[in-house]
Amino acid sequence: MTSNPDGTMAQLIPVVGTLALLGSALVGGIFFAFSSFVMKALGRLPATEGIAAMQSINVVVINPSFLGAFLGTALLSMGAGGLAVAGWSRPGAPYILAGAALYLVGTVVVTGLGNVPLNDQLATVSATDPSSLEVWEIYLSKWTAWNHLRTAAAMTAALLLALGLLQRAGA
Repeated sequence: MTSNPDGTMAQLIPVVGTLALLGSALVGGIFFAFSSFVMKALGRLPATEGIAAMQSINVVVINPSFLGAFLGTALLSMGAGGLAVAGWSRPGAPYILAGAALYLVGTVVVTGLGNVPLNDQLATVSATDPSSLEVWEIYLSKWTAWNHLRTAAAMTAALLLALGLLQRAGA
């Protein structure tokens, strides 16, 4: 591939950027659903049921469709960011790079540093143990706060990628 702005790399930016945009929006929608109603519904259940349900969700979410969307978008974001840097003089490159970076930091890093450790902690408690109520209440609050951040990051990443692609298309 050439780094010539009119070469193959330049032609890849709209494709990779659009796929990263769609992935960011999809993942943002998943996170939005959890922030908007899933966690609220689990919080309304008796703690034993909420804990058991979330423990099940945390096992089931490790599947090809979710991980494909979540990690696939991370790979696409890295590609879009790299292409934006390589074609920095092209319109939209700063937006594309910002959107890609925001997805990576705001969803992947936040998930790894915020949500996953909480999930791991929740996995160690027994849903029927009365002392798990305190763990559950803290979990609900902290996990949801981290998830709000992931939602905002993924959706803002999609917006930035869209702005970059639109700016590029208008040039």
